[in-house]
Amino acid sequence: MHYSQVKSILSPKNGINLYRGCSHGCIYCDSRSAVYQIKHDFEDIEVKENSLELLKKALKNKREKVMVGTGSMADPYMQIEKRLKYTRNALKLIYKYGHGFTCITKSDLILRDLDLIKKINEKTKAVVQMTLTTSDEELCKILEPNVCTTKRRVEVLKTLNEENIPTVVWLCPILPFINDNEDNINQIIDYCIDTNVKGIICFGMGLTLREGNREYFYKKLDENFPELKNKYITHFKNNYHIPSPYNHKLMKIFNEKTSQAGIMNKSDEIFSYLHEFPIKENTKQSKLF
Repeated sequence: MHYSQVKSILSPKNGINLYRGCSHGCIYCDSRSAVYQIKHDFEDIEVKENSLELLKKALKNKREKVMVGTGSMADPYMQIEKRLKYTRNALKLIYKYGHGFTCITKSDLILRDLDLIKKINEKTKAVVQMTLTTSDEELCKILEPNVCTTKRRVEVLKTLNEENIPTVVWLCPILPFINDNEDNINQIIDYCIDTNVKGIICFGMGLTLREGNREYFYKKLDENFPELKNKYITHFKNNYHIPSPYNHKLMKIFNEKTSQAGIMNKSDEIFSYLHEFPIKENTKQSKLF
């Protein structure tokens, strides 16, 4: 872990990333890609030391209330957040200045901040997005080794539903020859139905690989799935998009099953929902409790 000073924290689309890098160790992580120009070891988390000060200024001076999002580049609830509490303090600012909140995470640490998330959702809107990739607990420990497994994430989704916090699931990535099977897709969708998620984001069955994350992914394939790297190279070469050979069949299951359950399954529709700030009378600045 190391600290840095940054010039800004809130993006033009109202996204924030308080950290750079991640300690979850997911073998497929696109954030390792060279295109993002992370100059330090990915597991050596960069903490944006002045980010909360910048966020306070940005949210206080914003003319319109917005949905503030985080988690697109680094999980806001990775292990160091338990001690540093940058995400929790950001939530306090979001609540204080009357904005909404959404985040993408794989971690059950988010339940630590359920009090603040509920407060935001009562006043404006808070949506939790949870990534689910495999229903196989042992496989999950290989694919996503340093974070809670799928079963625990489903428990988190259930708790959030019981507290009336809307949720969205990211069904990705689906790795060819690893978790691209009917049983897995059916089970994850069943989890989503049981926990009453509003939408499931799925860009097709497959993953993306480019310089940086491809090398790390192939290294982990060699460690955990002998000979599978050669199969990837034969089938996909150096392509960016790596589609499952079962994409058509699995997407048919996905579309039919989610439609029958009344779960949003169109990415554009879900993103519109995530960015939509509700107009309520009680969106004025609030005192922290």
